[in-house]
Order: sequence, then C-alpha cells, then structure tokens
Amino acid sequence: MEELFLRENILEILDYIEEGIHIIDKNGRIVYYNKFAQKIDGIERDRAIGRHLLEVYPSLNFETSTLLTVIKTGRPILKKEQTFINYKGEKITTINSSIPIKSRNKIVGALEISKDITQVRVMSEKIVDLQTKLYNNSPEKSKSLETAKYNFLDIIGEDEEMLRLKNLALKAAETDAPVLIYGDTGTGKELFVHSIHNSSNRKYRPFISQNCAALPANLLEGILFGTVKGGFTGAENRQGLFELAHGGTLFLDEINSMPLELQSKLLRVLQDGYIRPVGSTNIINVDVRIITATNIPPEKAMENKLLREDLYYRLNVINFTIPPLKDRKEDIPLLTNYFIKNCNEKLGKSVKGVSKEVMEIFYKYSWEGNVRELENLVEGVMSIYDIEIIELKHLPAKFQERKKASSNLSLKETLETIEKDLIENALKEADYNISYAAELLNIPRQTLQYKIGKYDLK
Repeated sequence: MEELFLRENILEILDYIEEGIHIIDKNGRIVYYNKFAQKIDGIERDRAIGRHLLEVYPSLNFETSTLLTVIKTGRPILKKEQTFINYKGEKITTINSSIPIKSRNKIVGALEISKDITQVRVMSEKIVDLQTKLYNNSPEKSKSLETAKYNFLDIIGEDEEMLRLKNLALKAAETDAPVLIYGDTGTGKELFVHSIHNSSNRKYRPFISQNCAALPANLLEGILFGTVKGGFTGAENRQGLFELAHGGTLFLDEINSMPLELQSKLLRVLQDGYIRPVGSTNIINVDVRIITATNIPPEKAMENKLLREDLYYRLNVINFTIPPLKDRKEDIPLLTNYFIKNCNEKLGKSVKGVSKEVMEIFYKYSWEGNVRELENLVEGVMSIYDIEIIELKHLPAKFQERKKASSNLSLKETLETIEKDLIENALKEADYNISYAAELLNIPRQTLQYKIGKYDLK
C-alpha cells in the first residue's frame, strides 16, 4: 500500500489531473507546477520552478495573488475567480482554491488548484475578432521582418522596483500609447521593449528597432521615412522603417541622439499619423506604436538641447526608469546563477556557482556596465576556464586589485571612499544640481562644493 503513495507516483498522478496545480514555499517561490498549469499559462515548467510567483505572473501583486494572500493570512480561499495576464500577454481567467500548507503549526507553503474558464469568457471576443477580419479584410497573422525575442520571463529579478516596473510594462502593453524608457547602458531597456511588444495585441505584427546614434544624421531621415527615386542624387524607391513597422511597433533607441530638425518631423508623424518619404509629395498613412529609450535623463537631454520639449511630452505618455544594478544588489545572486545556467548550456560547461568571496566582491562592485557587464564577465570566465566554482583568481585583474586595495585601506581611506560614493550618488540623483544634492546629503552647499573639489567630481 505504501508504494502507491511514493512521491514520484503522486507527482505523476497530479500531471494527469485536468486542473492546474501550483505549490509555492513560504517565500513565494514556485516549487511545483503540474502539466495542466503549464498548459494554462503557456510557461515551460523548468522556467517556472524556482522563480518567485510575481516574476512569472507580473500582472499580480502581493494583494491580488490568492496564493500569497494564503501565505500571509494562513486561511484558505475557496472557489475565487481570478483574472490575470500571463507573460505572453494572454488574459487568463480561472477559478482558484488556495490552501496553506503547514508543518508543526507553521506555514511552510501554499497549494492552489485552478480551473481554467478562459474559453467561456473569450468566446464572444473571438466572434468579434472574426467579424472584424471579415469587414476589414485584414490579413492573417504575419511574421514580422524583425523579431522581438524577449518576454517578461527573461527579465530576472525580485527587487521590489523591478517587480513594479514589470507590472507597469505589462499594463503598458495593453495600450497603444507611446512609451519612454530611461536607463543607464546595460540595465535592460531592450528586454522591456521586446516584452511590451510580445505582450501586446501587436505581437504578430512587425517589430522594428533603430538606434538613432548608429547612423549619420543625413541618412537617418531616409531610413525612417523612406525615399523615392530621383528625390536626391542616387536615391532609390525604398520603404522606411515606419512603413515596414505598419501595424506593429517601432523602437527608437537613444532618441536624444536624433537631430532636432528630424525630431520635429517625427513629432509631426506622431500627431498626424502619416509620413512623407524623402523626395516625395505623397503621404502614406501609418499605424505604428512608438517606444523610445534614452540613456541619459530626459530632463537633462532637454536642458542640453538634445531632446525637443514638445516631442518629449508626446513620447512621455507612459514612462519608467530602470534602476542600475548597484541599486538592486539583492538581484546579483539571481542574475549570476541565471547567466551561469545559460552559459553552461551554451558552452557545454558544468559550473555550479561562484565562491563566497567572489559574491562579496560582486556586492561591493559598482557595475558601471550594469547587468550587461555582469553577463559578459560570467561568460568571459566560463569561456576560458573549465571549473566548477568561479573563484577570485578566475576574475579579471581589476577585481583582484580591488580586493587587495580594500583589504589595505585605513579607516580614513575607507571613510573617504564611502563619502565619495555618497556624494556621487547624490549628485546623480539631483542631476548635478549642487543645492539639491546638498539638501539630500543634509550638509551646507559650501561644504559640498569643497568636497566636490577634494574628490575631483567636477
């Protein structure tokens, strides 16, 4: 009889139940996910297990998640209807029964059984969609010329601000409003842009991206709006990115690098909904969702005449700032393990992790290149060494020198290093406004000016 209740037998039985079953631990991490839950959510089981619930379901939060509510209250929630948007942008409606799992009167996790009623809910919407296709003679889903390859599951992190941003981005995907994203180089702006497109109703339409700093100013206009033969010397009939992105999403990165004259033409397109190819007198109507990004604060870009104020207000309908890695250091172990796992698969290695000493260095490091720098560091080390644990000796020289320097610092030098870092952070937050930075640090303006000169922070 006991053999019937072996763990592997129970888990196999659960996989045949036509209702979704989730189990999370007391910290909110998914520890079990049966096949039907995988089918409901469209998420591979291996990608869900071990992740925090809100990472996998960014449209939920601590208040709306029945599982997390049960963990908090210790009381079961039975037959409650719940609607959420999964990371693919699909609206899912389920009837959930959630119960706490206890051991010795302590809550160690929670279990949820979900009955999918989505099809009943969306039947009328499907009929409307079919009618729209018939009336508008719209084409079937087409493959875009360029692919948005990331989704919200590729954004790794349990930092509170990152979870909030994922939730905001998922809501932004439900609209066609312009989005402006600010973040330092390497923070993951592209991940958010791809995820918004792939969770929107434009996900089967083209996704086109263009870095505005990558092309000379005189070429960018023709790239964006297209050209006609004879319009200028050597011109040919070519579609622009707006025309290619029709019905889909156009991502303009480093929008602050676009010439101001061209920014005025972009503003006109956003206002009027049509383009005029270079050298043409004809207009072409376009339906394009615009997402833009900048790696300097938009307000600073306007102050330095790099971004038109009128264009900024047109683009800034929805905006968010992606925090640098140094401000979300609790995510460093998650990101490190994620990159190690990816590199193991990519390079055929068997690295298990990093040493405690290395992780301590990672926590203290400033990460000017942000998440991208961490990813490149992990891949670089794993490409060179056949090891199981990444240790200090495997890291580039600057990390080893930093370790030696920190161990040799006197108390005075240590305090000065901390003071310098605090001043740098305050100046950045205040956009280098000395009076405001002095208020943030709670010191006189004259004192701050002296210390800026002392640490050569001009």
